[in-house]
Amino acid sequence: MNQLINQQDLEFLLYDLLDAESLLSHPHYQDHSRETFDAFIEIADKIARKHFLPHNAKADAEEPKFDGDSISIIPEVQPALEEYAAAGFIAARHLYDNGGMQMPAVIASACQSFFFSANPSTAGYPFLTTAASNLIAAFASESQKNQYLPGLLDGRIFGTMALTEPDVGSSLGDLKTSATAQTDGSYLIKGQKMFISAGDHPLSENIVHLVLARISTAPAGVKGISLFIVPKFLLDGNAENASRNDVQVTGLLHKMGYRGITSTVLNFGDKNSCQGFLVGEPNQGLMYMFKMMNEARIGVGLGAAMIGYRGYLSSLEYARNRPQGRLPSNRDSSSKPVKLIEHADVRRMLLAQKSYVEGSLALCLYAAKLMDLSEASPEESEKLAAKQLLNLFTPVVKSFPSTYGTKANDLAIQVLGGSGYTRDYPVEQCYRDNRLNPIHEGTEGIQALDLLGRKLWQDNSQAFGQLLALIKDTLQQAEKTGLVKPATALEKATDRLARTTRALGKALATEGPDKTLANASLYLDSFGRVVIAWLWLKQAVIAKNKLSETNAQQSQQAFLLGKIQTASYYIHWELPEIFHLLQLLEDLDPVCFEMQADWF
Repeated sequence: MNQLINQQDLEFLLYDLLDAESLLSHPHYQDHSRETFDAFIEIADKIARKHFLPHNAKADAEEPKFDGDSISIIPEVQPALEEYAAAGFIAARHLYDNGGMQMPAVIASACQSFFFSANPSTAGYPFLTTAASNLIAAFASESQKNQYLPGLLDGRIFGTMALTEPDVGSSLGDLKTSATAQTDGSYLIKGQKMFISAGDHPLSENIVHLVLARISTAPAGVKGISLFIVPKFLLDGNAENASRNDVQVTGLLHKMGYRGITSTVLNFGDKNSCQGFLVGEPNQGLMYMFKMMNEARIGVGLGAAMIGYRGYLSSLEYARNRPQGRLPSNRDSSSKPVKLIEHADVRRMLLAQKSYVEGSLALCLYAAKLMDLSEASPEESEKLAAKQLLNLFTPVVKSFPSTYGTKANDLAIQVLGGSGYTRDYPVEQCYRDNRLNPIHEGTEGIQALDLLGRKLWQDNSQAFGQLLALIKDTLQQAEKTGLVKPATALEKATDRLARTTRALGKALATEGPDKTLANASLYLDSFGRVVIAWLWLKQAVIAKNKLSETNAQQSQQAFLLGKIQTASYYIHWELPEIFHLLQLLEDLDPVCFEMQADWF
């Protein structure tokens, strides 16, 4: 099964739901057209199927190896990444002046979806490199840009983000990696980082580590964190590799999924000669790094959506072709078995998967469109509104696909039955790969605290007000289209979410953050379900209008009817669960908060 995505679905999301062609009216994207968008997507599909998909299982089975001196990786990875870089995918979103294509983020994300579906491990190398290049382009000095950007954009240099430390984890304010100023303007970096994806490998001429460290004179906590470029090889005056920097791999971490990408423990400064170069101003490192982290969070969401999507497509194909059993009404044991998809419970599992993964992809592409508007809209008011909404949505974009893409993969295994947990089919690897994503780039709990503790209240909750207005507009469209029942259900859920949000805002002031935020993960889940239900209702409205406006072919009719049915499923089966969650939140239910450590 080499289908990576339903092309009808992708086209529907890009051009019907998100109106990606409207970006062509913006000066930044005016050199493009629908034809260039589609051509770029077609190239991504071809390269992903030809160069990434064939070695996905092999990369999982034959992990990178470290012999104490160097790392070895299966040979298929290198040419795949060369094809990726040569096609321009790393440089896609960068300015023409920097060697990029000025491609909209929504189209670049659509392209990236093929690679995440085909082979998430190999796709991880350029994914991190793209994020590193974006950070350097935004905050580095002109000299640093000239040294590193050309190599990053053409794939000669790869990038990483080095945040996590063995004793610190996500609590970055406690990091211990130090930076000592030198007379030549550089810094000596000393410390250890772990879980560094793509931290070392033989796939590029150089590796740029973006390292968070604390200058000796800096204040404690997150306010004293600075960001440094720490290359594997130091460069000479011509931006060529000159000498090996004091960055050493001490070991590889062996994970249950994403096994084809190196996960490293790195020591900086074992020989007291690790040179790093300050990015921007001292003590502003976390602010700079958040650009890369937020892009990575959106990217993790997209990756999770597409791993879930691949599992869904695999289980759908299996269910359509596997004869198994008979319907309950058929007691004739001599009759021909029906295909799995004829069983109602199998259709339930497929429908749940479809609602999770197509809804997740819609969410990720919507976030990418907001990124485009926030960066390139000629209207300042639209720029600001998009930036606010993207800021609010980022923890949801990371968390919802990570949670429900993994649940989709679990259901895919169930559809295949005994075959599902064997390595003869891809769904067990999909599950293992996706199970990492609820942890990647901040756990669900961290995203929940970010949403309920910070993002909701910024700019006087203008972004949340925007969301409520957008949902109201969709509800009006749905009622006009005849989708009254799902519209009513979403309206009730949205009103309840708004009521609970107001109550929690008051509780933060009266009860304090510890008690109010104790059940924040329930809010994150409820918020995400409302947003996904809204996106599904928008799709149903579009699908119903297209059915009434055109004489669609049978396959197109089936696709559109499937959209409407899936929206109905999600809104009536999945969305109502939030009412219980929101009641627990409004009650500030203390069960988890008051549980004592020694009671376990």
